Amino acid sequence: MTQDPRPVAASELSGRGRRGVDVPDGRGRTGLDSAGRGLAGNPGVVFRDVEVTSDGWHVLRRTTFDLRRRDGTWETQQRETYDRGDGATLLPYDDERGTVLLTRQFRYPAYANGHPDGMLLEAAAGLLDADDPETAVRREASEELGVELGEVEHLFDLFMSPGSVTERVHFCAAPYTPSARTGDGGGVVEEGEDIEVVELALTDALQMCRDGRICDGKTVVLLQWAAQQHHEGAGQRRTSARSGSSGVARRS
Repeated sequence: MTQDPRPVAASELSGRGRRGVDVPDGRGRTGLDSAGRGLAGNPGVVFRDVEVTSDGWHVLRRTTFDLRRRDGTWETQQRETYDRGDGATLLPYDDERGTVLLTRQFRYPAYANGHPDGMLLEAAAGLLDADDPETAVRREASEELGVELGEVEHLFDLFMSPGSVTERVHFCAAPYTPSARTGDGGGVVEEGEDIEVVELALTDALQMCRDGRICDGKTVVLLQWAAQQHHEGAGQRRTSARSGSSGVARRS
């Protein structure tokens, strides 16, 4: 369905239905104001109202709720949340060569907030849409990196900006080899993607985290995970060598 890029403020909607609430928005959605209303896991939070303030490709809401503070008093608060769905990200690694695969692409928000050129080095990532995390990262690896993955390992799930963004990101890693390349990657042109595939030594990528050349949160997390795995694997190999064992250290 064609995206309707025009954000619609709630003040525009009186008298003709509310887009995304009781009439379809540009993506055919209704009921967007129901998010959060049924939550009952925290007795210290009581919802009062959920207002859809913008219904572009993703959804901006203003939620009013009562919050019980630690001293027992109640306080009414409002929070805006940006709902873009959940996502998944992936670090492909080659243990034999000590390399990882990343992407480089233009990110306007980073450029607008002080990044020198907006061209960020990142781990491949994408929204789940209707897929499970493994299916999503395999899709993104094919589209963005042009690589067919080995066994995908699910690492952990993190909220990357919990103060305002609802998205939970599923972090994954998977081995790859040079022979696993199935295409040029580069992303989906029809979706405006123009992605460069970048292969780096893990040691170089970690140095780039330290000096700021890699400044994307999800990517730093994945590279630190890889560094920890490398360190633990090296420790196991040293222990095996001292004990005379011929066993090969395996990734846990």
